[in-house]
Amino acid sequence: MIVNEYKCLHCGGCVGSCPHNAIFLNDFVLQFSDKCTRCGICVGLCPVTALSLEPKEAKQ
Repeated sequence: MIVNEYKCLHCGGCVGSCPHNAIFLNDFVLQFSDKCTRCGICVGLCPVTALSLEPKEAKQ
């Protein structure tokens, strides 16, 4: 996940929306655990579009 820290309001909406409990807000910094499945639910619910999915790495 990519977090645009300039846009993020630290509202915690993404934390509560994660079905895998993979997002944490620690000292106003979003952190994603290994439980993140990149489902994108948090991306769609962010009111200021501060979250985006990382592009998948190309297979070599």
